[in-house]
Amino acid sequence: MKKSVQLIAYAPHFLSTVVVVSILTQVLSTHGIVNTAISALGGDRIAFLGEPGMFKSIFVWSSIWQTVGYSSIIYLAALAGVNPELQEVAYIDGANIWQRIRNVDIPAIMPTAIILLIVSSAGVLNVGFERVYLMQNPLNMSASDVIATYTFRMGLLDMNFSLATAVGLFQGIVSFAFMILVNHIAKKVTETSLW
Repeated sequence: MKKSVQLIAYAPHFLSTVVVVSILTQVLSTHGIVNTAISALGGDRIAFLGEPGMFKSIFVWSSIWQTVGYSSIIYLAALAGVNPELQEVAYIDGANIWQRIRNVDIPAIMPTAIILLIVSSAGVLNVGFERVYLMQNPLNMSASDVIATYTFRMGLLDMNFSLATAVGLFQGIVSFAFMILVNHIAKKVTETSLW
């Protein structure tokens, strides 16, 4: 069971985005596993990727599925660096598992969590062009258009290079400013920062 859970959690991070979206498309198609189960239970088949209202949820959950493996590897590595003597001392002092997690493990991985927060804050406007573009279709375009796909359409399809450049520059400046702000707040609150 442990190996199966690890494979399901870690594998999507090491797979290409095209492969992950292909798996997702097959699972959520009108004749896929999900719709087969819905129809077996007496429900109507749903075109998940054709519904604009469902696009955001599908995108967020597929992003979590693809990135949770990498994040868990980072946090497991940080937990491996915790001095085992601290756990033993807390156990001898009578701390239960939840108290040990709260008072030993979380403070030990907090610097790693802060650094990951700062780094990921720079990509807050960049939601992943590849996955959005591959999942996008005319039916869900109203809900699936993001800055990267808009820039792609304006720059390469409509040949409006100046607008595409301005949008890309704006995105870069806002992302950089947001990362500096989060780094500054983290430095004041936790004394952990990138610089």
